[in-house]
Amino acid sequence: MPVSPPTRRTFLTAGSMALAAAATAAQTSQTPNPGVPPVFGTAPAAGPVVTSATFAEAEHLTQTSMSPAEQAQAAGSWRNSMAALLERRTGPRTLALTDADAPATIWNPSLAHNPDPFTKADIAESAPIFTTVTAPLPTNDAAIAFAPVTYLAHWLQTRQLTSERLTRIYIARLKRYDPQLQCVITLTEQHALTQARAADAEIAAGHYRGPLHGIPYGAKDLLDTAGIPTTWGAEPFRNRLPTEDGAVIRRLNEAGAVLVAKLSLGALALNDIWFGGQTRNPWILEEGSSGSSAGPGSAVSAGLVAFALGSETQGSILSPSMRCGVTGLRPTFGRVPRTGAMTLSWTCDKLGPMARSVEDTVIVLAAIQGADPGDLASVNAPLAFDVSTPVKGLRTGYIPAWMNEAPATSVDRFALKFIEQLGMTLVPVSLPNWPYDSLNIILFAEAAAAFEELTLTHKDRELKVQTPDAWPNSFRQARFLSAVDLVQADRLRRRVAVEFARLMSTVDLLLVPTLRDEAMVITNFTGHPALTFPAGFVEVSEARSDWVPDPAHPLPKFSPPRRAPHGICLIGQLFGEATLAQAGVALERSFDVTSQHPPLVHA
Repeated sequence: MPVSPPTRRTFLTAGSMALAAAATAAQTSQTPNPGVPPVFGTAPAAGPVVTSATFAEAEHLTQTSMSPAEQAQAAGSWRNSMAALLERRTGPRTLALTDADAPATIWNPSLAHNPDPFTKADIAESAPIFTTVTAPLPTNDAAIAFAPVTYLAHWLQTRQLTSERLTRIYIARLKRYDPQLQCVITLTEQHALTQARAADAEIAAGHYRGPLHGIPYGAKDLLDTAGIPTTWGAEPFRNRLPTEDGAVIRRLNEAGAVLVAKLSLGALALNDIWFGGQTRNPWILEEGSSGSSAGPGSAVSAGLVAFALGSETQGSILSPSMRCGVTGLRPTFGRVPRTGAMTLSWTCDKLGPMARSVEDTVIVLAAIQGADPGDLASVNAPLAFDVSTPVKGLRTGYIPAWMNEAPATSVDRFALKFIEQLGMTLVPVSLPNWPYDSLNIILFAEAAAAFEELTLTHKDRELKVQTPDAWPNSFRQARFLSAVDLVQADRLRRRVAVEFARLMSTVDLLLVPTLRDEAMVITNFTGHPALTFPAGFVEVSEARSDWVPDPAHPLPKFSPPRRAPHGICLIGQLFGEATLAQAGVALERSFDVTSQHPPLVHA
């Protein structure tokens, strides 16, 4: 007869005598006495024998302390109380979890009870308004390749340019420059040409789908594409072949966009090394392009695609965008569905566009946003973007101390002057000095859970990078994180979200150095949107890396220093991407640096 799990009431009713009995070293199954509730600690013994010494050593991992008597009690009852809870993976009744098994808990960045805070009217009245373009088609293929989506869309719609010709331009550039950049995992040449010809036929027949119709793009290779490999950049998955498109790929298909390449990512969405090598920064080939959206950053920067789709859990859109000098928009958590995308963190993963202008990222966001049944955290939300909306009076917060210390640069500080010149109001703000990195317990625990099978079967040994800061070691270490500390980190997350909501209630935007650790951690866990885009240039005297320095393999030094693009980062209100982008467009025009491209690939 199956035994029901104890409820809180039956547990409390059982009282201390039941708990004391449960703590004895040996427990034997007996015929239950009628009316006696089930109690903790009475399961059949499971797992290996542990001793007081086991717990004494484990205390070093959890940074807790027990007396010798408490260690003995824990060791004596462990096999009857806690070891049995691991039955799902240790048996006898094992149960495999699949990619479709998302956690029961869903993060809601609005901190409200309503999971879908917007009405149909809110969304219906929010059609984005973009720039009207009248520029003539260039005669040079490189100039066409580097043109923003707004221009490409105009030339395609007016039939000055065909999608097939544009697609062939990008395919030729992908073939020419990828050997140096290592940004492509799968070139989808025939698939792209088929889509391009279909787009041309529809446009010629007067069936124009919108600004992405016929536009070639690349997708980070963690987005499922039916019949096209999706490898996650990792050796154990390099032969993985999905049978269905992910939600954002389906939506881009519906918009008439042309998938020309599956682009590289650091293995399992970490940094910039994948099974084919290290993806390079087109501005400085001696360094990686940063990650994990390494391929999208490199390919967009080099003019190999019109735009790309990336993903971010903590910096994976913002960092490669800044290093490669492109524009990255990390949307509010939940705005873009992740159905058919590799999971690293159920409560932090976000998909977003990377392009060569702020306006381009909004065009892509408008096409891929909205709820999908496969992602229970996804919602429908308005995107009331109007490129002509004035920005005068927008309150832009900044934390003074952050702007005067690394990683901030003169470019970040110079941006403050441009903000004032545009009539926006600078508002100094502050945050409590809390241990924000403690939130990463959630990231490491979720990531280790997502790739549990890889770790337990030791297939993680197949990954190219096995350094202490790579996923294999992190996944293994995370098995020993405290479940109690995970819950406490979740509680801290809510407290941080409430505090950050207080700060954001005083401003419309927040300017932060793009790679400021606290800003990256806080806003990825709260779910706020972020926009990074080129604002100027800096000089670097040493190649930059996402990896822990290795004295045995020093990074190249440059004399004279190299010139590299540098971006600023704006944080927006939850679902405030329209305001974020309006400010970004105004600043982008003032900075006037997006027309500059890496010398290597400008031919």
